Amino acid sequence: MVARRRELIERVDEQDRVVGVVDRAEAISRHWLHRIATVVCRDPEGRILVHRRADDMSRFPGQYHWLTGGAVDVGETYEQAAARELAEELGAVAAAPRFLFKYLCRGEISPYWLGLHETVLTDPAAITPDPAEISWYAWLTEGELQALARRRTFVSDGREALHRYLDK
Repeated sequence: MVARRRELIERVDEQDRVVGVVDRAEAISRHWLHRIATVVCRDPEGRILVHRRADDMSRFPGQYHWLTGGAVDVGETYEQAAARELAEELGAVAAAPRFLFKYLCRGEISPYWLGLHETVLTDPAAITPDPAEISWYAWLTEGELQALARRRTFVSDGREALHRYLDK
């Protein structure tokens, strides 16, 4: 039997202040607030990267999403986590995500603070998605993305983030 790797994160309060260090799985199971950093990736034509999550992902397997990202590690800023996740998931190390906004997302699985960032990938053909995380991807216009977001196979938490992003 393979032991699950502990992923330590900072538990935060309603004002996004750190109240302790906890295991991410425990934070999710107990519905404790924590931090997630996400990135909107655009190409030079303004299209948005959309991907399908791998079928064996622990959260939202096989569903479509328009954000890359994940948990903010202990001691990390939202911006540092966004850059790390971009490199891990897409192999995009030269991209510098720009912080746009954060909000308290009640989430389908657990509540969290979502920090949303944006970057333009000047050479979209140079990305190398991690197959353990991403099984398919494409560059879509905002209209195409909005149509996809209405499908049941779209990550539910991503819909609210998309509305907030487009309304900014």
